[in-house]
Amino acid sequence: MRRDLLDMLKRITPEEQELLDGSREIRKERYTNRRDFVVDSRLLLEKGRLIEIRPHTRFAYFPKHRVEMVYMCAGATTHIINGSNELVLKEGDLLFLNQNVYHEILPAGEDDLAVNFIILPEFFDRPISMVERENILRDFLISTLAGDTAMNDYLYIQTKGIVPVENLLENMIWTILGRHPMMDTINQTSMGLLLMNLSRFADQIGRGDPQHEEQNLMFSVLDYIEHHYQNGTLAEISELSHLPTYQVSRMLKKRTGKNFKELLQLRRLQQAAYLLQNTTLSIDKIIVHIGYENSSYFYRVFREKYGCSPSEYRLHPSL
Repeated sequence: MRRDLLDMLKRITPEEQELLDGSREIRKERYTNRRDFVVDSRLLLEKGRLIEIRPHTRFAYFPKHRVEMVYMCAGATTHIINGSNELVLKEGDLLFLNQNVYHEILPAGEDDLAVNFIILPEFFDRPISMVERENILRDFLISTLAGDTAMNDYLYIQTKGIVPVENLLENMIWTILGRHPMMDTINQTSMGLLLMNLSRFADQIGRGDPQHEEQNLMFSVLDYIEHHYQNGTLAEISELSHLPTYQVSRMLKKRTGKNFKELLQLRRLQQAAYLLQNTTLSIDKIIVHIGYENSSYFYRVFREKYGCSPSEYRLHPSL
């Protein structure tokens, strides 16, 4: 990260100065009026803003609270998630937290620089619309961050060395700290690009980190489905991951609520919907292209998902 940004983030805030002067704990009223310490975006966001960052308060234990997204700019911080799961964030680490998750942070030193992203739900309208076609990786990231699923408390992503992701996060922080015009629009666009890049580099997320072996496997399987939805098999995933099929299946069900067959079918239907909207391919050719041999089965499952026939969807995709 640029030195001038790190210097800005390293400045001692009035709250941190109080702690250095002898105050013993975080003053919750700065963050929320609620008893359960859910960070109140109204207290931290300027009127009309959809996103803000707040440098993590150092020098004190930060009690149980909720926040959506944390990025580690330098140093390290130790997080306790839901009272039991300890996670150390290091430089370049990104943490997506489900809205229902509490986490607490152990005291950080002067050189431990993290930023919390305070985000309103409507902020994601533009990023989601930027991605022309659905894909299960993007949907998984969004569902965890937006809190639409209870399957995943958090996603821990090591972004260090993934240059496009690092650049996008730095750009978001720079734009917000500089109070630049059109800040929300610029950062909505950056968030859309961030989601696309995280999907693109899913096979690199967390690689070599044994502490998050199951999450890393999940990303690898979702990435495999994204690129092999036409003819992918659970047996091949088992061979590639050197794990028995039952272990892969159990992990997928736990993490996504769906088994391999269901995820494969979801990806095929997403691709069919994309081709119906953006090409003139016949429905028969689309069926073959996405890997189905039984057209009757395709028509049935497509209607179950989208509530209409493929022909109706092509004419009115907003149905």
